[in-house]
Amino acid sequence: MGIAASLFYSTSDTENCLDWRVRPSDEQYDAQKERWNDLADYLRDDLAERSDCSIASWLQGSYKFGTQVRPAGPEQEFDIDLGVYFRWSGEPEDSDHDASDLKKMVQASLKDYSSNDDNDAASVGEPRAKCSRVHFDDGFHIDVPAYHLDGTRDARALATAENKWEDSDPKAIYNWWKDTTGDADRARCRRLVRYFKMWTALRFEEEARPSSILLTILVAEAFQQLDKGNFTGDDEFLREITQEIVNRLNGSYRVPNPANTEENLNRLSSDNCSAFVGKLEDLLAIADRALAAQTKTASAEVWSEAFDHFFPVPAAGDEEEAVLKIAESRSLATLKFDPIVNVRATNRGRVFTGLDGIGPIPKGCEIKFTLANYQALPAGATVSWMVRNSGKEAEDINDLGHRAGEGISVARDSAYRGTHFMDVAIKLNGLLIGSKRIPVTVTGLGMPPRNLPRPAWTKLRRQ
Repeated sequence: MGIAASLFYSTSDTENCLDWRVRPSDEQYDAQKERWNDLADYLRDDLAERSDCSIASWLQGSYKFGTQVRPAGPEQEFDIDLGVYFRWSGEPEDSDHDASDLKKMVQASLKDYSSNDDNDAASVGEPRAKCSRVHFDDGFHIDVPAYHLDGTRDARALATAENKWEDSDPKAIYNWWKDTTGDADRARCRRLVRYFKMWTALRFEEEARPSSILLTILVAEAFQQLDKGNFTGDDEFLREITQEIVNRLNGSYRVPNPANTEENLNRLSSDNCSAFVGKLEDLLAIADRALAAQTKTASAEVWSEAFDHFFPVPAAGDEEEAVLKIAESRSLATLKFDPIVNVRATNRGRVFTGLDGIGPIPKGCEIKFTLANYQALPAGATVSWMVRNSGKEAEDINDLGHRAGEGISVARDSAYRGTHFMDVAIKLNGLLIGSKRIPVTVTGLGMPPRNLPRPAWTKLRRQ
């Protein structure tokens, strides 16, 4: 087990680990469930009337697999996949409806649903190659692919924009996932898929990003290749699975669908495949350095190179960290730097100050963080800052933080109620020589103007 394994997954400090920070909150999960159930009920009835077919629906994708991650930033959305199935006996061609008809009916049905003020649907996007998409006010969208289903043969075919039927069976690949991961290992496999999905969300532009299903299959099949008895923590498993995937893709970029080996799940271009392997090798190097770190804090700082603000830092007073620091000091005298941070918040002329922390302060403050003892920095040292937000308001808008920049000073605004952190890290030659958490406690109230406008009746009338 690596030194930072508990920062990946913990049953004792569940909220201070990567697994918790990348997953949707319980409230977000419940909101999505309510919306897709409502949409599924509507589509089954409406599409049955439009098509004169019996309609079924089936939740699929990350939500079904249990591998959904929260958006990497507030400008992005949760993704849900809800398949609708038009039933008739025989082949897809044995009907008056072709593939294009199914897609048009789904698109029209979603537009009617979105126009109803009684639900939270915000808009419907332009038809996509293999689905239609409806956006919701809660920061997520539902993709709705259309299928033909012959229940007698238990056969499915996906309707595509080219008016073609594609051999695609999401149920078969889900059953493969369940059988392959098994009850004992499925929870860890789900966590590992979530780690990779968040890493790709942070490191790849959308058009060059490996798909969710590609990552799911790569992780599950790599997991089966491991001698699991040699590893314990998620950090070690992540490193070994990364190595397995690198080895596999260096041999061939093709990743067959395990439920239909004729289908290649890797839709990336050759250049994007090469870039994917290159970044996997970068992740492998990060994992090696993090696993070799002497303290949990140092290991966490290295892992944050892969996961940014989603990777937590050790809690204050961590006994394991204290013991490791003592052991390190006895074995090797290393350069240390204790950062001291001045904090100044301003709002409507009001000024709040603090040392190594600030608050409570109202929303809407501009906060400046300055390294007070920067003159004592060793030559060549770098200073980097990371925002890590917490609390329901930040979670609901999917803003759990970001890199704030480098240098002796940075500025940010107070936007969410709760206690958040600006974390500063000092490195020399790539090694962590000092760090500090600067708590920022924000109240739910904004700051009223210092001098409110006088009522109109108090003003002198012009003569």
